[in-house]
Amino acid sequence: MEKALEFQTLDDDGVRQRGGGSISEMKPVSFDRDRYELARVGKQQVLKRRFGLVSMTGLSCGLMCTWESILVYDLAYISGGPAGLIYGFLLVWLGNISVFIAIGELSSAIPTAGGQYHWVSLLAPRSSKRFFSYITGWLTVIGWIAALTSVCFFVADLTLGLVSLGHPEYTRQLWHGTLLLWAVLLLCVFINVFVSGALPTIEVIVLVIHVLGFFGILIPLVYLTASHHSAKEIFTTFNNHGGWRTNALAFFIGLQGNALAFVGTDSAVHMSEEVRNASTDVARSMLLSLGINGCLALGMLISVLFSAPDIMGLVNDASSTTPIFMRIFEYGTGSVVGATIMTVIIISLEFCSAMGCLAAASRMTWSFARDHGLPFSRALSMIDKRTTIPVVAILVVTTLSALLALINIGNNAAFNGTISLVLEGFYISYLLAIGLLLWRRLRGDMDDPNSGLTAFSSNAQADELHDRSLGWGPWRLKGPLGVVNNIVACCYLLLLIFFSFWPSNFKIANPSQMNWAIVVTAGVASFSVGYYLLFAKKSYNGPVVEVDPHLL
Repeated sequence: MEKALEFQTLDDDGVRQRGGGSISEMKPVSFDRDRYELARVGKQQVLKRRFGLVSMTGLSCGLMCTWESILVYDLAYISGGPAGLIYGFLLVWLGNISVFIAIGELSSAIPTAGGQYHWVSLLAPRSSKRFFSYITGWLTVIGWIAALTSVCFFVADLTLGLVSLGHPEYTRQLWHGTLLLWAVLLLCVFINVFVSGALPTIEVIVLVIHVLGFFGILIPLVYLTASHHSAKEIFTTFNNHGGWRTNALAFFIGLQGNALAFVGTDSAVHMSEEVRNASTDVARSMLLSLGINGCLALGMLISVLFSAPDIMGLVNDASSTTPIFMRIFEYGTGSVVGATIMTVIIISLEFCSAMGCLAAASRMTWSFARDHGLPFSRALSMIDKRTTIPVVAILVVTTLSALLALINIGNNAAFNGTISLVLEGFYISYLLAIGLLLWRRLRGDMDDPNSGLTAFSSNAQADELHDRSLGWGPWRLKGPLGVVNNIVACCYLLLLIFFSFWPSNFKIANPSQMNWAIVVTAGVASFSVGYYLLFAKKSYNGPVVEVDPHLL
């Protein structure tokens, strides 16, 4: 039977009570590793640990939706061509494995829902830890809200595309997508709030459907397609339809589509306070998700490239209102009904992605509010006692996502520019955390057995402890191999961040062809810096110490 570590405190009458009270009066009663490791970094256990390794892997796999997303992002068809798409996918896949080995090390050492901003606060130099932690927190929170909006819009857009597939006379309006997006959000809220106890079981089912759905699409597509391209044509054809000076430049710009297919891998990090054996199983679930999704996506990518007709002809067909992959399905099966069934599978799995995205986004928002990083932190950090989930954070994240979707009614290009923050926000937060980990690693700060990971406040003793070493968790890549992996991860992130700001075409004919990511990212960063200097600098001191680790 699992034992629970609880704390006893004395009330004003000297009666011994459980939970709450003065930290200095806390005494451990029995041992629970998860609760202990959370307390070791200064946090109390307030969420219920419902998830295990399999259910968390299901949430990560379902949220990433890699093989499903690969079918939709057509940027690489323009910049790179079939060969560029395959080799670019391999580069992005290996780069993400390197990144999340390092993220896994950090999640093992500091297993909190805050993730990147908490790690940055502990790893950064004492003089700048609050500033960098705050900026990282804002980028991550806004990135997750944008990700939720993006996935819900994705579901709505595919649904409208399905309507166009069956009814070519249908004329789509921008507000149709926004209304459907709101409907998807409401359904996600219902599941996350009222069916939260069954969410781990649901995610296991999602994992099974995720794998079975892959075969349900791949087998008919490959078997029913009348003719296939040759291997030479697929693996050696590079395109440069974006008008760039070299094929190499077109290849790197085409990486954006593949990179977006892996967004959301760190969802397990933000759910870590609800995962059993979090110091090991969070890292394992992320790498398992990358392994499963990477294999499935590569298989789907190659199958589609072999089975599709003239892809560039489909891309350049401005008269069609249906997504490219739906037309490939229709061509492969020779049937609108067959294409519809295959598309419904993808839409259903993308909805599951939205469901998991809301869970991760709300936990990240709740955690940052818990540490006074957001306005109205007291309300945002409330936990519903009946369900032990951050209901207020779920509702606020949903409301912000719904408001963000209003932009789509007025200007689709502006909306796409706003949600483009997803890739940049996540990757910049990864780079800050892994870069600081590499710096600490090279200094030897992580390897002193006499000094463990220390939670701290703003006093002089805590500042002195901050300058001392930080301890490893039970899951890590040891020795020089770990250093090399951190370097590779940083180089990969720098490469992706740099090219994620480039447009898909060299010659921009109108604002809709621009890549607004640099404007949106700079705007969010500027707002967070301004808010920090004006307000948060006085109230934000990094992660709040709720449990004194010296008393454990």
